[in-house]
Amino acid sequence: MSEILFILPLIISYIFLQGVSFYTIFFIFTHPEKFGTKINAVLNSISIFHGGIIFSGLYFISVIFFFSEMINIILWKISLIFGFISLMWMALMYSFLKEFKKIPYFPFLYFMIIFGLLLSSLMMPNSIQVSVNYSDSTPFLISNVSKINYKFNFITGILTEIFQLSFVLYFIYLTYTISTEARNKAALKGLTLIAYTFFFPILMFIFYIIFQSWIFREIFIFSLWIELISLCLVIIKKPEVFSELTNKIYYINIYHKSGILLFSYKFKNIKNEVDSSIWGNILIGINHILSEFVYTNDQIDVLQTKNSDIIVNYDDLGFAVVLITNHKNDIIKELMDNFSKEFHNKFKSELTEIQDLNKLINVSEFKETKEIIEKNFQIFL
Repeated sequence: MSEILFILPLIISYIFLQGVSFYTIFFIFTHPEKFGTKINAVLNSISIFHGGIIFSGLYFISVIFFFSEMINIILWKISLIFGFISLMWMALMYSFLKEFKKIPYFPFLYFMIIFGLLLSSLMMPNSIQVSVNYSDSTPFLISNVSKINYKFNFITGILTEIFQLSFVLYFIYLTYTISTEARNKAALKGLTLIAYTFFFPILMFIFYIIFQSWIFREIFIFSLWIELISLCLVIIKKPEVFSELTNKIYYINIYHKSGILLFSYKFKNIKNEVDSSIWGNILIGINHILSEFVYTNDQIDVLQTKNSDIIVNYDDLGFAVVLITNHKNDIIKELMDNFSKEFHNKFKSELTEIQDLNKLINVSEFKETKEIIEKNFQIFL
């Protein structure tokens, strides 16, 4: 009975994790636009693939099956390597949530050095040993996970502990920084909780290395699988949080086809990423495009610079919405479309009156545009 109590929950949990992981990856590939950018979608899918499928699968096989000492040790080592790689993918994902497309070189250089030392250590003989106590009637299936145990030598154990503790501390630092700077802190609760509670499974694995007791290993894997399932649920239920954290909008300007600025809005809490002299030259070009406003379908709708994108949304009533962002995605484009339609309907009479380019334009008539912008772009405020 005690054997079933140990092995049955492990099997059920593993099957459930695999189902959730595959569904999450399928969801990401079928709904990449919900994550704002392809990079967000790719990093999430890679993290789940390495942690939820490869690492967990190899771990599961290496603790309930015994083939030979050599094969089991190889399986265990490969599972550890993929577990370490999964940690680095997750660290990169959280780093991009803090500052999109900017990799902090010092932390990742440090992690790569430790990872290299770990690989070298794992290649050494006797870095990890396995002890097995199994029934002769079932030479390959381990009916009780306590019957198979892996022991680390001193160097491999120390390097593994340093590597994992470093990642936990880095996760906590990134999460704290993200949570203090996030526009929508409520939407971030799921990712924040996952990062903070990630310390527990890592602590259990460290205890396993120190005390060489299988019970810590099993607590580690169950708690880690709970973390992975929780991450999958956040990805499926609230994928927009990745877009909110990585997207920034700097300005929204509404231009009349004559080139006159009808309204300008600068978003709060933004750094000086936008050089006004550069945008001045670009906006001169946009004004020239607007002065030739004939067929909106033939007009340029995106202008790209090194660090930002300028998205232009034209309307048949003779105005264009110009939005400056760090990177274009489908979410921003949809918000722009909704805003343009609402602006069109709100000021239809005013815009109709100034179709004649000789007509005097009173820009004060468009002062209520601020409320429309804040309504449609609330997640970026």
